[in-house]
Amino acid sequence: MPLPPLSLYIHIPWCIKKCPYCDFNSHAVKQPIPETDYVKALLHDLDQQRGSAQGRKLQSIFFGGGTPSLFSARAIATLLKKIEQTTGFTEGIEITLEANPGTTEQEKFNGYFNAGVNRLSIGVQSFNNHHLQQLGRIHNSGETISAIATAKQAGFENVNLDLMHGLPAQSPADALLDLQQAIDLQAQHISWYQLTIENNTQFYNTPPPLPDDDALADIQDQGEQLLAANGLVNYEVSAFSRAGRQSRHNLNYWQFGDYIGIGAGAHSKITSSQGVITRHWKTRQPRDYLNNEKPYTSGSRILSREELPLEFVINALRLNQGFSKQLFTERTGLEYVQLQKTVSELIEQGLLTESRQHIMTSKTGRRFLNDVLAAF
Repeated sequence: MPLPPLSLYIHIPWCIKKCPYCDFNSHAVKQPIPETDYVKALLHDLDQQRGSAQGRKLQSIFFGGGTPSLFSARAIATLLKKIEQTTGFTEGIEITLEANPGTTEQEKFNGYFNAGVNRLSIGVQSFNNHHLQQLGRIHNSGETISAIATAKQAGFENVNLDLMHGLPAQSPADALLDLQQAIDLQAQHISWYQLTIENNTQFYNTPPPLPDDDALADIQDQGEQLLAANGLVNYEVSAFSRAGRQSRHNLNYWQFGDYIGIGAGAHSKITSSQGVITRHWKTRQPRDYLNNEKPYTSGSRILSREELPLEFVINALRLNQGFSKQLFTERTGLEYVQLQKTVSELIEQGLLTESRQHIMTSKTGRRFLNDVLAAF
């Protein structure tokens, strides 16, 4: 069983303000961020996991959060230099940093680019100021447009824009205006996903008025048509890109690749040379992660052979092209026959399609993906 490609996820857990829909491990800044101490902890954490690389170099790095753009360019440069020394980079490595429009300026973007970051993911969410206020965002539409221009001036050619739809009282026309604005700004990649109400969020406790199912279906259908007409290919459930601009980091997740996670609350998935797959997760609270007397890792578990089919398809079937039977075997160590019965049943129901080598969802299956996955 060959080892899969290896990526690195770095979690920066602080935000200026916690958004009412957010259930990520993020914490509102109440005092100066301990940037220097956190960088040291991240590097120590990675050093403890260097054996997980098993000789592999990193093919992608993703700074997520929280709001990574709260960190200085100097801190990002220090991290990338030390990480390269620890694990090595593949040629053409993709290095993404998430940024919010309200936390950016030209000098910082220049610094990120010079440090080696070559892809930005900007948290737009909407270009409608009323909707931004409802979402608790700290930026406005003008700041978003300025941030995108600033990124381009700094040298970034590969920019993703995060957009949400199904916002409180949002009409299909409003949603399409957001998409058209992102297209007009020449985004290379758009992550376009529906607002969902998650547990442990402000919206869960006080739900806002969301569009009904018919409006949501209209938004989805018309939005996908608009994106396709403008050369943005829907290659994953909520990801649309121009040619050659798919997220390599996310593709590695969806194709059941390996990744090391460092930072408060980060997760890892590692395959051993014997084919054993283990998930690890880090302590969530920044104060605990920074406590030298406590371990970074709070838990881990080995995936059983019985779990592997679902663990694989829950990622791979998010992709429009699905997965090859060979990839299933390479990434799980199991024979494709383990999936055959369930796949055949779902094909009969019109939820999956099968070519000689590939399994993928049908158009109906993509709409009812949770039902497809539940079958495994």
